[in-house]
Amino acid sequence: MVDLGALEKALARHGRVVRVVVAQVRGSAPREVGASMLVSADGLVDGTIGGGALELEAETTARQLAAGRVDRRALGPDLGQCCGGAVVLAYDVVETLPEVQDGVILRRIDGAAEMPLSVRRELSRLRNGDALARTQLIDGWLIDPVDRPTIDLWVWGAGHVGRAIVATVAPLPDVSVTWVDTGPERFPDQVPQGVTTIPAKEPERLVTHAPDTAHHLVLTYSHALDLALCDALLRRGFASAGVIGSKSKWARFRNRLAAMGHSTARIDSISCPIGDPALGKHPQEIAVGTAARLLRETQARQDAARDMTG
Repeated sequence: MVDLGALEKALARHGRVVRVVVAQVRGSAPREVGASMLVSADGLVDGTIGGGALELEAETTARQLAAGRVDRRALGPDLGQCCGGAVVLAYDVVETLPEVQDGVILRRIDGAAEMPLSVRRELSRLRNGDALARTQLIDGWLIDPVDRPTIDLWVWGAGHVGRAIVATVAPLPDVSVTWVDTGPERFPDQVPQGVTTIPAKEPERLVTHAPDTAHHLVLTYSHALDLALCDALLRRGFASAGVIGSKSKWARFRNRLAAMGHSTARIDSISCPIGDPALGKHPQEIAVGTAARLLRETQARQDAARDMTG
């Protein structure tokens, strides 16, 4: 997928980059189809296609290219890697931000100058909703969907655990993070790229601005504020919600939320404690467990949605 934000920043800084895309995979490979990296004349700018030797060779090749190119590499025989599969890499030389149509970009890599009928047919299928957008190399033309965040995560609290979670989750693909706390001084001086910070004296009033498909992690410095956020979230709706705390804290919260009029079933939709207790209570251990759980839950929902549609 194309990360237009990263590509735009790379172009602004370097003027010209080569986007190296895993266009096809056969057998075992370091990364999946659609994985990509950006390379400037000075070297790697952003992203990864994995594989150590494969990525090093691709970076070297990209730095020397003047035009698009397609490489087919058998990972074992060609590069001595243990994966044993084969990949096709598309090298796309980019000097201006590509145009997006129907959620994809179309780039001629090493194909004929005139768009082939096979490519036109696939674009027609995408426009008509007869196919899902995915990375494809067709007769030397690359069709690549634009990367849009699919996980909308709201983190409530910028303490030690909040900072660890944001630092862990922000680099993940397909995640958009909104970070809320009671004042600007609560946030670190350096906020990870792609994270939106919102200082608010009464954070619970922002809950109505979050989409009802968002995921929420509540971990403020105040039990009273945590409770107010849980109440607001239960009234708003969410994809998932979790609260940092002990079992005794959550038992008290359950009683108070019930007194506020929330049903047992609704209260049970909030998880507490967050993360994986088996990993420990250090902020980074909580962050790793929370990120893993979020990814598992999101993947399960996406798998269920695909099963329903096809």
